[in-house]
Amino acid sequence: MSEVLLNGCFGVQLYWVLKIPFIILHSSYICFYAGFWIIIKSVLFCYCSVKFSCHALQVENLAARMLKWLKVGGFIFFRESCFHQSGDSKRKYNPTHYREPRFYTKVFKECCSRDESGNSFELSLVGCKCIGAYVRNKKNQNQICWTWQKVRSQDDKGFQQFLDNVQYKCNGILRYERVFGSGFVSTGGIETTKEFVAKLELKPGQKVLDVGCGIGGGDFYMAENFDVEVVGIDLSINMISIAIERAIGLKCSVEFEVADCTAKTYPENTFDVIYSRDTILHIQDKPALFRSFYKWLKPGGKVLISDYCKSAGTPSSEFAEYIKQRGYDLHDVKAYGQMLRDAGFNEVIAEDRTDQFIQVLQRELKAVEKNKEDFISDFSEEDYNDIVGGWKAKLIRTTCGEQRWGLFIARKN
Repeated sequence: MSEVLLNGCFGVQLYWVLKIPFIILHSSYICFYAGFWIIIKSVLFCYCSVKFSCHALQVENLAARMLKWLKVGGFIFFRESCFHQSGDSKRKYNPTHYREPRFYTKVFKECCSRDESGNSFELSLVGCKCIGAYVRNKKNQNQICWTWQKVRSQDDKGFQQFLDNVQYKCNGILRYERVFGSGFVSTGGIETTKEFVAKLELKPGQKVLDVGCGIGGGDFYMAENFDVEVVGIDLSINMISIAIERAIGLKCSVEFEVADCTAKTYPENTFDVIYSRDTILHIQDKPALFRSFYKWLKPGGKVLISDYCKSAGTPSSEFAEYIKQRGYDLHDVKAYGQMLRDAGFNEVIAEDRTDQFIQVLQRELKAVEKNKEDFISDFSEEDYNDIVGGWKAKLIRTTCGEQRWGLFIARKN
């Protein structure tokens, strides 16, 4: 590793740590092509207007230049102040533009370039997260960092973009939230959250990992009511963007990160609790994930999972097609519990909660139908029909016994 592009005095600081050459990102006249493995910048874009940056560069133009400066496989890392300033000191002049994180995500996600041979390149999001030190010390989620990697453009954008462009588009997330309740995109909203979290017996100061945190409703509930520290991860950029926006002003110890739980690593014995609601159905290799959960938990730590399941035996052709179309990996409740035991967990509880699931679905459907006009006014008639049709289809699959809903609790000795 020899070529690194840094901005400002931040680069000087990192030189003494990395002991590698760098070039300071400052002048509009810099014009490199595919010359660097890493570009690192700290709080620069927030001083740029949308149309003009320092030295008349547009934010979008600077992102495009960074992409060209990188070698294929190289990384861009940057940190920005979003929403508002970090401190409370009044300033006579503040040139900073405090933007929403999704602005920067959109700019870099849409960035592309071609080389002299016509090959197309883009930036793939490696990670996006709140700076943990700000969350822990100031309960402030406005300091955000991103890591992007330069890759060759592909027709198949992967599962993350499927989630953000198909299943969990921003409008789709807000539709789900209307059904589940403010802050929630999983079965039963605050009602089931209160019931399940009570089983964890949380203590002040404990650390919780929420896998598939969605837009953060459960995390805010745990942090505010039990004084715990929560790390929420989700593969969906849209989910995390909304979660971070909702965190602003709450002053709670919750940090969010765009992350793939199957690729993420944490030190052993990091968390007191791992919590996951209706998410692991997306994961194909559950045994490997559960082994990771076991490592990440402290001795005596608990895992609580609710998830879609199926009945034992071969599914009908219709249900099999539904599973395939959604990309789910479903197991019967007993087999699901056994996977937790095989990962090393003890005191495994595996409960079939399908009857509760049906009752919740019926209540949610009734509420949406009762408020049809308001729903259509806020969204559209097509959105209303999609939600109602989806809930009725879930009721058919569950009442006939094919789709099940499981609750799983286990402990690490």
